[in-house]
Amino acid sequence: MMERAMNEPEKLIPPHGGYRKLKSFQVAQLAYDVTVRFCDRYIERRSRTHDQMVQAARSGVQNIAEGSQASGTSKKTELKLTNVARASLEELRLDYEDYLRQRGLAQWPPEHPALMRFKAKRCATLEQVRAWVEEERNCARTNTDTHGRPQKRPAGSVPVRGGQCQSVSSAELVANAALSLLNLACYLLDKQIAAQEEAFVEEGGFTERLYRVRSARRNTRP
Repeated sequence: MMERAMNEPEKLIPPHGGYRKLKSFQVAQLAYDVTVRFCDRYIERRSRTHDQMVQAARSGVQNIAEGSQASGTSKKTELKLTNVARASLEELRLDYEDYLRQRGLAQWPPEHPALMRFKAKRCATLEQVRAWVEEERNCARTNTDTHGRPQKRPAGSVPVRGGQCQSVSSAELVANAALSLLNLACYLLDKQIAAQEEAFVEEGGFTERLYRVRSARRNTRP
């Protein structure tokens, strides 16, 4: 078991919650906001896919929060709910991949220039994601690069390198941005789950903690 700071007595219910500060929660919440907007614009509202994508995105966010809050009394529940969040976001990731594949749209590799520009933005809100989409659309429409310089290319060619903008649909832009967010969220949750597993093995759950706290209190009585 890891030493506690300054050898302070172990608390029966340790600090918990604080999920709003978790990077995984922040990224998953942004992916949720993007998904609601995406589904309302590009998926038939009465379709099962619309509801399933929105619910998967919501499940990712809610289970991170619930797991964090439950960690005070149950590390097992925290681990279980974090795994549920990870599974929900994986489901959502597959839905976005299916959307692109079934419509003949491209799923971009991590090094795609537009995706690199998106990552550099470090978007934290839906409005910032929308601003990036508009920038990409504008520079493609005006035939300029991301610095406003005129592009020089043969008629009909598609720019894919450097700072050049590729003419693609808003749906393709948003779907690939959402996939980028989900890739990051899943990576962060994988690390979070690994840390939770290690803590559970090292420290045990509430029952073990209760035993340690009671034993320590008995040992300090005169």
